[in-house]
Amino acid sequence: MQIIPIPIEKEITPDDDLSKLILNSGHILDGDVLVIAQKIISKQEGRMIELSTVSPSLLAQGISSQYNKDPALVELILSESKRIVRLKNGLIIVETNSGFICANAGIDESNVLDGFATLLPLNSDKSAEVIRTNILNKTGKNVAVIISDTFGRPFRMGQTNCAIGISGLNPILDYAGTLDSFKRILRITAIAVADELSSATELVMGKTKKCPVAIVRNYSFKVGSNTIHDLIRPENEDLFK
Repeated sequence: MQIIPIPIEKEITPDDDLSKLILNSGHILDGDVLVIAQKIISKQEGRMIELSTVSPSLLAQGISSQYNKDPALVELILSESKRIVRLKNGLIIVETNSGFICANAGIDESNVLDGFATLLPLNSDKSAEVIRTNILNKTGKNVAVIISDTFGRPFRMGQTNCAIGISGLNPILDYAGTLDSFKRILRITAIAVADELSSATELVMGKTKKCPVAIVRNYSFKVGSNTIHDLIRPENEDLFK
């Protein structure tokens, strides 16, 4: 298996054709998996907000004063969230409108102009599907596309890239019903391959390398029409919600 970085020096704007930029920067083959950083998707889709234009609510002002955060940023976090999961030590952990549990609703002030912040895409599955379809139409190549973002993890230090949108692959490799090396039947083992591929590509993408896209090549994945919600544990099975 290979992981091939695709640097893109250009600052992304809503006028850009991301599939064209990717094709101009890297050579795509049938069966490749493209992992694309959420940040360029959000920029291309106009999900970048100038904080000075945000009017904080009384709730946002109260939280910001208690946790020493920009009230405009807190207002954006609240507007992008279904609920607050935990407020502690300056951290705001929420469940986003898309169902992800993450800090600050995925809102990010890095790699954007001062005074601006990016929001998560409204529908990352649709974002991935648009790019996959455009590449197919332009090249005839069938690829899978993963939109990734950096999340923290409960019980573990550090962050890792996770999938927040998919198109063209089954995000879970389910071993249930197969035999292990001692001929015992596996019952519950399911590998989150979309997350693992996202995490692997972070090793070449980085945060400061202007490399928002990577190709995973020679990985045999299961083609599917699944959505990212296949990776979100149902509430009735979640011990921590």
